[in-house]
Amino acid sequence: MDGYLLTRDLTQRGFTNSEIRRMVSRGELARLRRGAYVTDQLLTAAIDPYDLRTPHRRLIEATADQLHPRATISHGSAAAVLGLPLFTPMVEHVHVTRDRRGGGVRRPVVWVHGSPLREEDRMVVDGLVVTSLARTAVDVARTVSYNRAVAVADQAMAAGADPGELAEALGQARRWHGCGQARRVVAFADGRSESVGESFSRVTMAELGLPVPVLQLEVFDDNGYLLGRGDFGWPERRTLGEFDGRVKYRKLLRPGEAAEDAVYREKLREDALRDQGWQVARWGWDDIKTPQVIADRVLRAFARAGHPYAL
Repeated sequence: MDGYLLTRDLTQRGFTNSEIRRMVSRGELARLRRGAYVTDQLLTAAIDPYDLRTPHRRLIEATADQLHPRATISHGSAAAVLGLPLFTPMVEHVHVTRDRRGGGVRRPVVWVHGSPLREEDRMVVDGLVVTSLARTAVDVARTVSYNRAVAVADQAMAAGADPGELAEALGQARRWHGCGQARRVVAFADGRSESVGESFSRVTMAELGLPVPVLQLEVFDDNGYLLGRGDFGWPERRTLGEFDGRVKYRKLLRPGEAAEDAVYREKLREDALRDQGWQVARWGWDDIKTPQVIADRVLRAFARAGHPYAL
């Protein structure tokens, strides 16, 4: 993707004209001219969830007593309560859903959505009635950009939303706005993705046409010793892919360690992998904004491993 898209590019990816119009209205695309759009690269920037979750939870709790007794916290607000990834557009309002057809209304603080809600679509978390993991993932998938929706759906699956529940939620939403994108998101989602960066990376690699990777691939030596695990793996090409984010390196820190200790341990791990004929490609947030960089690094790793691949 070179920073702009033509209508035919979007339709080939399965977007309808109405979806394209909604993407423009949400600010995910900006129209350059008739039939040509520029993507907002800032949409791919990661936001520290704490920066969004804490103030939004406070707003939800401050608003809860004023809500209708049958209002259910939903969409991005439910994601905040359930611990799913958050992005700024998801928490600009307190989102609630009323069990009724139509009748949605957007106020300065609260956005009321009107749609059918079954009892299994609701759950109670910390005393708040919120939509279930599956229903939240589908509602978010209908209303935010694709890569963000995938990140939310990945983590919903990791938290326990199973394919059957997601399929039921999709079936209920089959005539609702955004259901086409929601189907694509759920079909692509994978609970093995461990971070927003990994989810965004998967979307980027799919758009680039790279081979589908195995997630969280473990590599062992000839004696069965675990050499390491890669975020992404292409075992037939003896290549691993790693998304490097600051949060990841914080997680790698052991008690009493400095950051350089974790980095050095990662270097030793990578040396051991290379000694067994494996190659490693790495990228971070800045590279996701320029996807061809990721493609080039992965393809060079394939070539170094003796398994060239042409896009």
